[in-house]
Amino acid sequence: MSELPKWHGTTILSVRKNGKVVVIGDGQVSMGNTVMKPNARKVRKLGDGSVIGGFAGATADAFTLFDRLERKLEQYSGQLLRAAVELAKDWRTDKYLRNLEAMMIVADKDVTLILTGNGDVLEPVGGVAAIGSGGNFALSAARALVDYEPDAETLCRKAMAIAAELCVFTNDSLTVEALDSAA
Repeated sequence: MSELPKWHGTTILSVRKNGKVVVIGDGQVSMGNTVMKPNARKVRKLGDGSVIGGFAGATADAFTLFDRLERKLEQYSGQLLRAAVELAKDWRTDKYLRNLEAMMIVADKDVTLILTGNGDVLEPVGGVAAIGSGGNFALSAARALVDYEPDAETLCRKAMAIAAELCVFTNDSLTVEALDSAA
């Protein structure tokens, strides 16, 4: 019995630099070796707009997690770290949520976090985080550029261009969200 082709793709990158935090994501959705959609929006503002996030993984699963995170943000008065920890607890222990296949990068003015289904809530080193199939390419490029490019959005765009050149599951159709940052 053959398996259905797996959905691949996505590169999400976040950079926090010089008073700005940016989350950027490509738009490609692939199934096996076929590009199913070139312009998906995998990055968006959450809650009242004070949090931005991007996802890698199954789209329906990611939207379920974004929805749950928005509820946690309401419950904990917009405190992203607290809401993320509570979501991660639920994600790891709830029978339904445990089967969701996605990762997220979320950021507010104070903190950037990577959330995983293993219950991880990780704060990246140096304000640079990436996930997805092209995540390591984007992360490497962003880290190489961080000392030379002062603008967070420009840095993100340059790093994503490199990732799109190297990862066949990443394209250059980008969605960008940004917030003013404390750092």
